[in-house]
Amino acid sequence: MLCVLFLFFLPAILKVQAQEPFTGHLPDSIHSGKQGPFHVQGVAIDQSNGFVYFSFTDKLVKTDLSGKLIGSVTGFLGHLGDLDFDPRTGMIYASLEYKNDAIGKGISTTLGVENKGNTGFYIALIEGSRVTHPDMDAEKEDLLRTVYIKEAANDYQSMVTEGNRKVMHRFGCSGIDGLTLGPATGKSKDKKLYLYVAYGIYSDTTRSDNDHQIILKYDITNWNQYAQKLSQKTLHHSGPKKPLEKYFINTGNTSYGIQNLAYDFYTGNFYAAVYPGNKSQYPNYSLFLIDGRQKAKTAYLITDNKRQKIKTLALLPANDNTAQKGWHFKWGATGLCPLGNGFFYISHNKKAADGQQETTLHKYKWTGSGKEAFTLAGQE
Repeated sequence: MLCVLFLFFLPAILKVQAQEPFTGHLPDSIHSGKQGPFHVQGVAIDQSNGFVYFSFTDKLVKTDLSGKLIGSVTGFLGHLGDLDFDPRTGMIYASLEYKNDAIGKGISTTLGVENKGNTGFYIALIEGSRVTHPDMDAEKEDLLRTVYIKEAANDYQSMVTEGNRKVMHRFGCSGIDGLTLGPATGKSKDKKLYLYVAYGIYSDTTRSDNDHQIILKYDITNWNQYAQKLSQKTLHHSGPKKPLEKYFINTGNTSYGIQNLAYDFYTGNFYAAVYPGNKSQYPNYSLFLIDGRQKAKTAYLITDNKRQKIKTLALLPANDNTAQKGWHFKWGATGLCPLGNGFFYISHNKKAADGQQETTLHKYKWTGSGKEAFTLAGQE
């Protein structure tokens, strides 16, 4: 079994090359087709082979660049979230969570399955080349493994003191969602890539310890030692005890944290798309730019009525002088994928007249000047 796992993940231990630059052959838009009752959560592009991967909450969809369906992986009973694609290995990284909050119960109700209250947060590692036809089974097919994210589970399940009351979920942690591959912060020329995994954060306006985004950093070199086949009846706890780093970003509270996280090799920064928060003291932006060229700095915050030392990453200046810098941008929370040379695919999701969910990826150019974050390609 260990030999099989080693061979499955062998490419992931190789040295990293930066993403190939955008060459202009990608279409201006790609339509996913109708994909059922759940909205799109994230997208990833295999530029070399001309494939697109979409997460639609309970399934992974693979198309070509014209939107033609190539294959899909179904049977996920939890929340399949943001995606990233590793061009060196052909591996797809996706957040996958099981929980019994409003989101988890909503998924179970829609799927018509029993929610037994099991909690588990995972990174699913899916071998893209093995997704060859529609409706492949997530548990039965030999195409994915999962790694348990213990740090997020600990924060999610912890009860802390906030003022004079007890509240669940340290830092407001609701699980995990956004993720991306990127070099070490402050080392944009480093060829080794790490996995960055962002927390979901509950939008609770009555507490003060949930105003930072939280991103965990992992060295995935030896993740073959943790990876297990997916078994949704008996969730495993095989994963690293701790992340390499735990970063805090002062954005103000958001609704469910970073939905899409994307490292852009062209700028050397992290793009974070969120659902805006509801605290009136903050600008409540929907898009933030995290400085990937600066090393983390030390700061302090209060949690569980105690002062805790943390590591913080900086937000890059935008269009104002507030501490929480960002942009109001309608799209990105359901798919944000850098293409190189300042270009991105950004998801425009919608519900069709028959109730099915779909999305169209539109090509944008990053501007980041004034009030505009992106402009449609060809209009910049």
